[in-house]
Amino acid sequence: MNTIPYGRQSITEADIEAVVNVLKSDYLTQGPEIPAFEKKFAEYVGAKYAVAVSNGTAALHLCALALEVNAGTRVITTPVTFAASANCIRYCGGEVYFADIDPNTYLLDIQKVRELLEAHPKGYFQGIVPVDFAGQALDLEAFRKLAEEYGLWIIEDACHAPGGYFTDSEGNHQKCGNGNFADLAIFSFHPVKHIATGEGGMITTNNKALYDKLLLLRTHGITKDPSLFLNSPEEVAQGAWYYEMQELGYNYRLTEFQAALGVSQLDRADSNLERRRIIAKRYDEAFADTPVIKPVNTGGHAWHLYVIEVDDRKRMYNYLREHHIYSQVHYIPVHLLPYYKQLGHRKGEAPVSEAYYDRCLSIPMYHSLSDEEQAYVINTILKYYNLAVF
Repeated sequence: MNTIPYGRQSITEADIEAVVNVLKSDYLTQGPEIPAFEKKFAEYVGAKYAVAVSNGTAALHLCALALEVNAGTRVITTPVTFAASANCIRYCGGEVYFADIDPNTYLLDIQKVRELLEAHPKGYFQGIVPVDFAGQALDLEAFRKLAEEYGLWIIEDACHAPGGYFTDSEGNHQKCGNGNFADLAIFSFHPVKHIATGEGGMITTNNKALYDKLLLLRTHGITKDPSLFLNSPEEVAQGAWYYEMQELGYNYRLTEFQAALGVSQLDRADSNLERRRIIAKRYDEAFADTPVIKPVNTGGHAWHLYVIEVDDRKRMYNYLREHHIYSQVHYIPVHLLPYYKQLGHRKGEAPVSEAYYDRCLSIPMYHSLSDEEQAYVINTILKYYNLAVF
């Protein structure tokens, strides 16, 4: 058996052809593929607008900038996420507060968020960055109600959950990133994600003003649109080369060939997601009567990760590596990372997240995982517990 990673990309001949066609074209950047990708992705998640950027971290940073996060901004997020979910607030000088997770779903616990809000005067906090961890969609309808009660904006970190959804109070499926509840949502196209473009990210929103601001911030804060120029008519009338830098922006653009790859990968997004759900169901059935603790699926799970909890996690991790299975840990709680500890965060701040971290392990989950490979993973874990093979 070859080495089986916890996640990996899947590249087809159609993907390769799409990229080669761009390499043979007139544009490698700022061409027609980027708006095509944005339009197709917005349609996929059900949002009005989408802005393609260089990676998921850039997407988070631009969201924080667009929402005018600054040194007086205080934002709540989860400790169980990649550091970028919190770092984007720090990039802008804001303060990050961590609320604990629900022990069953591993998602940001809305009751813990409410407790944190109630422990401070109204207006103390400005925003929430909830995360659709592992592909499990948060109930953003409930978070939106809480946000409106306290005057907060929401950035939905949906990097793990393109195609995922939750069911709202009227029984409707609400896709992650559709803009109906969050002010902004972000996605990542890192190779282990559902849609892979090497690096890359996307921001979705239904807010036209935020969309326009994101477009400006993505490209150095520069516009060439005459209808948006701020300088005097005399200055503007110099010639067709004229442009204005109106904000302190960044170069967070995606390339044309990455966008073309994204368009091609989107063609298979639904079938790949269905494959992930089949893999997850098979894991569920295999581990039903074992010491392995499985994730709770509240419906609409996109299964970026399949996380299990086990006793003596390090021993299991090493055992799997000995059998050529490369699992991973998602994540070291952000408040326990040295950078955040030196800001005043400490062990004991989020006990549920810390207990989860001591036991969590992400086992192979990607849509190109074969039945044979999955059976090997399952049976290796069962043998660890001296149980019959699946």
